[in-house]
Amino acid sequence: MDDVARWLRSLGLDSYAGAFGAQHIGMDLLNALTDSDLKELGVSSLGHRKLLLQAIEARATSKGDSAGEITHVPAARVPDAERRQLSVMFCDLVDSTVLAGSLDPEDFRSILRTYHDAVVRKVAPFDGFIAQFLGDGVLVYFGYPRAHEDDAERAVQAALQVVQAVDALKLHIDVKLSTRVGIATGAVVVGEIGAGASTEPSATGDTPNLAARLQSIARAGQVVIAGSTHELVGEVFEAQDLGPQQLKGFGSRVSAWRVLRERVVSSRFERQHAHGLSDFIGRDRELLILLQRWAMASAGKGQVVVLSGEPGIGKSRICQAFRDRPSTEAVSTVVIQCTPHYQGSPLYPVMQHLERAAGLTAAGGDASDPEGAPNRLLRNVQAAQQSKLTVLNDLCKLRAPTRRSAAPRNTHRGHALGRLRNGRPGNATC
Repeated sequence: MDDVARWLRSLGLDSYAGAFGAQHIGMDLLNALTDSDLKELGVSSLGHRKLLLQAIEARATSKGDSAGEITHVPAARVPDAERRQLSVMFCDLVDSTVLAGSLDPEDFRSILRTYHDAVVRKVAPFDGFIAQFLGDGVLVYFGYPRAHEDDAERAVQAALQVVQAVDALKLHIDVKLSTRVGIATGAVVVGEIGAGASTEPSATGDTPNLAARLQSIARAGQVVIAGSTHELVGEVFEAQDLGPQQLKGFGSRVSAWRVLRERVVSSRFERQHAHGLSDFIGRDRELLILLQRWAMASAGKGQVVVLSGEPGIGKSRICQAFRDRPSTEAVSTVVIQCTPHYQGSPLYPVMQHLERAAGLTAAGGDASDPEGAPNRLLRNVQAAQQSKLTVLNDLCKLRAPTRRSAAPRNTHRGHALGRLRNGRPGNATC
């Protein structure tokens, strides 16, 4: 194992020595490693995987030459291809040909790297897999190698953030970048193709081609999705029907939709059941417990109830039934829901709730005007004090119209949570 650690150190990749040692990878097994094996070892960087595979191939060749003969290298086992449903996203840098012709090659390369980095940063939180960098294009799979129940939703959310991130890029030269995105969802056969160090995952089928063609009809800053994707995310995003489109390479017209924005709702459950719910049957015991705890809270004895269970068992449905019960009490319900997509954003659910409550969301037409948002916040929050406004500005990433308090950001957030916790009596929090 020490030999492997020294070999990795010679490549400048000694940070992976622990992972190789933990899996008992010795020098005798290096030649059998594939790109997929390196991913399992925790080598997430495509560049590092390529470097390792090239070094392995070079080592095997040099070893054969020193012996006066070609050493037989066992053929790397290519994982079996599998049939999957993927959501495929294709991003393209608008007017890249014009940029390439008008800029020095080094400047253009720097712009491409900045663009690629922006795409990767926004795709990663949604577990998108960067399949290929195709010059000024980026091909991304959602649903490979890990599948999720909401891969189509993840793809569209990532696309909207990619468009915003590229539009906001600040470059060292006076160039404004924009991108356009196409997304399609469908069955593909995905697996490793190529040989030796040149293997890479590839999805075969109409879906990647459809994503690329949809991208070609999108305008700068637009996200266009296929009808198959819209069927899966229609309740999640507001979209404009572009009608049947005649796309190159497709015999019949294809339905296409332009995504406008994410729908503003308080929870995923509400969004997924916008057209109504079936009758609530059973769970009488659980509902009774909630009602008993509510009665105790109303009498001044604070209560906290935790509902836990397997995904899909009906936790959100029980909460909804509790909230929908007939009641003569005047109460307000605060719904704050976490999402795995924003694990790296502290207090993201709280910020979303505050933005909805203050009317700063896209649904109110105000989210695109951060300069005027603090003033609207004053109008929408009753009896707001300047200190409270500063806290809300800090949480919602707004620019306050007056001088910012010198208190640390974490102090502001602590104060905000304290005020939420000390809200007026009678509120129900789910």
